[in-house]
Amino acid sequence: MIKLQYVYWLIGAFLALCAIYNLRERRWSMGAFWAVLACAFVFGDAIQAASVAHTRWPAQLMGVGVIALGLLAASGTMQKQGSTETERRDSATRLGNKLFLPALTIPFATIVFVLALPHIPWHGSPLVEPAQATLVSLALACVIAAAAALRTTRAPASQALAEGRRLLDTLGCVALLPMVLATLGSVFAATGVGDAVASIVGMFIPTDSALACLLAFAFGMVLFAMIMGNAFAAFPVMMAGIGLPLLIHKHGAAPAVLGSLGMLTGYCGTLLTPMAANFNIVPAVLLELRDQYAVIRAQTPTALVLLVVNVILMAVLIFR
Repeated sequence: MIKLQYVYWLIGAFLALCAIYNLRERRWSMGAFWAVLACAFVFGDAIQAASVAHTRWPAQLMGVGVIALGLLAASGTMQKQGSTETERRDSATRLGNKLFLPALTIPFATIVFVLALPHIPWHGSPLVEPAQATLVSLALACVIAAAAALRTTRAPASQALAEGRRLLDTLGCVALLPMVLATLGSVFAATGVGDAVASIVGMFIPTDSALACLLAFAFGMVLFAMIMGNAFAAFPVMMAGIGLPLLIHKHGAAPAVLGSLGMLTGYCGTLLTPMAANFNIVPAVLLELRDQYAVIRAQTPTALVLLVVNVILMAVLIFR
């Protein structure tokens, strides 16, 4: 059986390799950053098991590691690497549209694995647990895409590791932001932020008005998506605070329509925030744009138009 733990170990091994490369080049801050993060991926299950067994020191050490990550990121000593414009132009000219093959391999292979792997038996059990199928499939697809990239470029395997390290160093601490923001969404949901949102909404808007509740839900999704950097993190908070108690239970909104259009509305906020670093900041870094917010500025008109369209669609469809 392919376990999600194996994926974490693979990521941890790659991060450890990045740390070793940087330390050999005396890029101490960058090397220390990836080394601490590698420990979290490699020893995460052991730390969790120790915490369950009431052995606190491993979890406390990991807490110190998280603080160290923040200090290293804020120190300004994590020098980033980047390729020259000549190298990028020469590579693009030589390979042309073949460059899209490895990139397209990831989504298509992921879909195939998600649909197939849970139904493949292995000693009486599924080859992959259905609850873990998406992440495991994505990891396998990335490995296959790496092999496709090596074949396309005719580069040695060591080149894939070296370029992967260079890309990760180029992103720096920004690469960690999506994972941290996803954790923040879980913390918000677990600490009752949804109930707090419901109380605030009840104080400032007429909850007997279905349209007022709908507008509060839509703009709340945008606002929380901007804060958390991801509509997935904002969705449970807004659904618990406004969607379920007010729109669905009180005004009879259709749950499926509200859920699908509500998520799409949240993505309008994703287009508008630097907190969605993997969508908005990473492309600017990789393309080495002078303005790191150029992607957000280009997306703003689309986000605003899409927000208006989504609100109209929800007003027309969810109360039918």
